[in-house]
Amino acid sequence: MLGKKRRFRGGEIPTSSMADIAFLLLIFFLVTTTIDMDKGLGMVLPAEGEEIEINKKNILNCLINSSGKVLLGGDPVEIRNLSRTVRQKIAENNKLVISVKAHKASTYKDYIRVIDQLKQANATRISIAESD
Repeated sequence: MLGKKRRFRGGEIPTSSMADIAFLLLIFFLVTTTIDMDKGLGMVLPAEGEEIEINKKNILNCLINSSGKVLLGGDPVEIRNLSRTVRQKIAENNKLVISVKAHKASTYKDYIRVIDQLKQANATRISIAESD
């Protein structure tokens, strides 16, 4: 026995608790991770109530067609000039309600650009109409 050499056995990693540790790490990261959700458009919507009839002269239709062109009261307007034009219309009639209607094929980007231009014009009465 004195002459025999012992073979060196490499270190072993105990794998019996490896699944438990992996599961605990998974639970830890699921609990501590926050998911950033898109906030969307910040709009204040009125409470549900009775429909109010608005005089036609107080309604300004803003239509967005499928190619992204904007018609304001039947006249074509560039989106970048929309804010200035709407500001002038509101100065003429302070009870003006702007009704925005987008074509089904219009892009969300064009719709957002129009809404942004209306907000820049300080339009507080914006109606969003359903597309046909």
